[in-house]
Amino acid sequence: MLELIRGLHNIRPSHRGCVVTIGTFDGIHHGHQMLIHHLCAKSIELQVPSLLVTFEPTPTEYFRGEAVPARLTRFREKFRLLEETELDRVMCIPFNERTRSISADEVIEQFLVELLDVQYLVVGDDFRFGKNAEGDYAMLKTAGDKYHFGVSHMGTLQFEYERISSTRIRQALHEGDFTLAEKLLGRPYFMMGPVVEGQHLGTKLGTPTANIRLQRYKSALEGVFAVVVEGEGFDKPYEGSAYVGTRPTIDGVEPLLEVHLFDFSDDIYGKRLKVSFLEQFRGDVKFESMDELRHQIQLDLENTRSWFTENRHLHKLLRKVN
Repeated sequence: MLELIRGLHNIRPSHRGCVVTIGTFDGIHHGHQMLIHHLCAKSIELQVPSLLVTFEPTPTEYFRGEAVPARLTRFREKFRLLEETELDRVMCIPFNERTRSISADEVIEQFLVELLDVQYLVVGDDFRFGKNAEGDYAMLKTAGDKYHFGVSHMGTLQFEYERISSTRIRQALHEGDFTLAEKLLGRPYFMMGPVVEGQHLGTKLGTPTANIRLQRYKSALEGVFAVVVEGEGFDKPYEGSAYVGTRPTIDGVEPLLEVHLFDFSDDIYGKRLKVSFLEQFRGDVKFESMDELRHQIQLDLENTRSWFTENRHLHKLLRKVN
């Protein structure tokens, strides 16, 4: 079972002596997976545990706030994906004023050497660390020679002659290219979360929905989508229609994920759902009236059902439903 270490104060003597990687790892895409595989291979070779270190909020979110790029995975989603790897441990460090002010030398001497007794460090090819991003790979190599730990960095992984990156995946999702996003991620793009009590607007409009808070500064998606939904206690995945946005027709502010599951009527408040996105039908639109919105929702449902009928044989997730 993957161990979660929350904060530096929870590091124990038993956590010392490990191979380490550090980064944001937004999306856990193929490039991240390659790095993690290399780390775990080193773990086996050196016979010490593997540790992935990440941050909440991400450094970019801390510095840029609401101007931050859309986030692909919040922490729980990220941890769920890391559970599928061979990693032994994940450490989540709060990124705050104290964290941002730590010098690169302190990161090496106090964190990597004194706290973790790192045996080997693997980083991405663009890795920077410490106050004002003063630390780089050359600095780590010098420190490795001094403190006797190995250091390596992973080269860029490409797909169709372009670098696989979280930025490229965000762009693919923004353009509605879910096929490309799936190839870069190694799986369909999904969001997770518990179903929360809403304003029952969907029920009033004749289309009850399960509401999930996005819990991120900005969503990588907005609009209406064909989705496959899995959940706690579900006997199978279900097809559905999902809306992601702030509901501008009613002057909403908080971004939500609202999902209408086809041929499903169970009470699922509090249940955690995994919503995988397969196709986009339209963007987020402010309608002139509730009647216009109600009419568009019915069209969205018809379009989504038709899409599933025509494409069910093409995707493994849809074959799981049936």
